Amino acid sequence: MALWTAAQAAKATGGTPHGDWAVDGVSIDTRSLQAGDLFVALADVRDGHDFVAQALEKGAGAALVSRIPEGLPADAPLLVVGDVLTALEQLGRAARARTKARVIAITGSVGKTSTKEMLRAVLAPQGKTHAAEASYNNHWGVPLTLARMPQDSDFAIIEIGMNHPGEIAPLAEMARPDVAMITIIAPAHLEAFDDLAAIAAEKAAIFDGLQAGGVAVVNADQGALSVQISATALQAGATIHSFGTQGDYRLLDVRLANDTTIVQAQAPSGPLLFKLSTAGRHFAMNALGALAVAEAAGADPALAALDIGQWAPPAGRGTREVLVLDRVDDHLRFDLIDDAFNANPASLEAALDVLAATAPQDGLGRVASGRRIAILGEMLELGPRERALHAEIAEYPAMGAVDLVYCVGARMEALHAALPEDKRGGFYTQADDLAAKAHGLIDAGDVVLVKGSKGSYVSRVVDAIRKLGHPLAEDTQGTL
Repeated sequence: MALWTAAQAAKATGGTPHGDWAVDGVSIDTRSLQAGDLFVALADVRDGHDFVAQALEKGAGAALVSRIPEGLPADAPLLVVGDVLTALEQLGRAARARTKARVIAITGSVGKTSTKEMLRAVLAPQGKTHAAEASYNNHWGVPLTLARMPQDSDFAIIEIGMNHPGEIAPLAEMARPDVAMITIIAPAHLEAFDDLAAIAAEKAAIFDGLQAGGVAVVNADQGALSVQISATALQAGATIHSFGTQGDYRLLDVRLANDTTIVQAQAPSGPLLFKLSTAGRHFAMNALGALAVAEAAGADPALAALDIGQWAPPAGRGTREVLVLDRVDDHLRFDLIDDAFNANPASLEAALDVLAATAPQDGLGRVASGRRIAILGEMLELGPRERALHAEIAEYPAMGAVDLVYCVGARMEALHAALPEDKRGGFYTQADDLAAKAHGLIDAGDVVLVKGSKGSYVSRVVDAIRKLGHPLAEDTQGTL
C-alpha cells in the first residue's frame, strides 16, 4: 500500500497534482532521499526548490512544491501548493486522522530521544511501531514524522521539543496524542524563559493536544513543578500516571555496573525487575517512565519490561566503547563515553554519575592508576545564570570521583576556576585546540567522558580520541 497517492495528498493539502503518482515515503533532504519518496521542497538555509530536479533524478516519486522550478520535464510528478511547510503540516494532520494507531507524544528538558527509542524497543515486538529515526521534534520535524506514518501503524511515538514559548501547543494539537509524557524539567533554554516554572508551563502545553480520555505521564519527583504540571494535565481532562521515587510507577532500587543498570520498581500491576544494557540512573528513570507510557498505550507491561533491555543509546548520547591503543596487545585499552550531542546541568550531572560508576583499570599504562577523565564542553542557552551554573558543576557529588577535568568553551572557564587545582586538566576556548592534544590526554586504563552542547563542538575531541586506537572486538564492547 502506497503511503500517499497524488489524489490523497491533493485532498489533504488542497494542492494541484501533476501526474497520477504514488509515494512510499517522505523526505526533505536529497542526501537521504530514497527512491519512491515524496520530496518536500522546504525553504530553510537553502530553498528546497533548487533541489527538486536532483531529487527526481535520484528516483523521488514526486515533489511537493509551491512553484514549478525551471528546467523540469513537462511530465514531472508534482504537487503544487500555496506554501510547502503548511502543506507538510496538512499531510501530518491527515496522516494522524486516518490512522487507528495509539499515538504517544514525549517532551521534556532531558531524555526525550532516549525515552522515544526505549518505547520503540518495547512497542515494536507488540505491534507495528512508527517513530522518527532522529530527533525530529520541531516545527517541521513533527509534521514530517506524522506524514511518514503508515496508515496501519499500531503505535506511533512523536517527540516534541521547543526553544521558545508557544512552540509545543500547536505541535501537540497536530499530533493529538492518546498518551503524553514529560520526562523532566531542567535548566535548558533559559535564555528564552524566566525560570523553571515557565519552562514547565511550556512543556505542559503538550496536554493541550490530548485526545478525550487521554493519559498524562508525569515525573513525580520535581516538587512544585510536578504539582504544576499535574494541575495542567487535570485541566486538560487527562488521567495522570506518575513515575519516580514516589510515583504510581515507583523506583525502588538502582544498581549500576560498568555497562549495566539493574532496576527494581513497583507498578500498579505489581513489582518490576528489569535490566538495561547500559549504565545510568537517569536511564533507569527514563525507562520506568517509558514502561508507564507503554502500559497506558495498551502494551503488555511484562513483555515491555523484558524487551527494554534491547535498547542502547545512539551515538553521542552516552555510547560507551572500548578502544585499544596497541594492535598487538589488546590489554592496552581505555573506555570512551561519547555523550557529546547535547548538555544542560541535569544531563551533565547524570553523565558524571555514569563516569563515577565506571571503574578504570590500574597498572596498564604509563600512569600507574587508571583515571576518570571528564572532557566537558560549555552548556548553551542557559540565560543570565550561565556562569554560576557552570561553576556549580564543581560541587556535583560525582566530581569527587573524577581525577581530571578538561574544560572547553568560554562559559566553561567558570568551572575551571571553581575546580581544585589537582583536578584541572586544562581550559581551552576552542574544541579544536584540545583535539590537537588528544594524544597526550589518554592512557591505557583510563575512562574518558566527553560531554557538551552540540555547539561546543566537543564531538571533534571524540573524533580525535577515536583515532588514538581501534575498537575492541564487538563481542566485548559495552554501552553506557
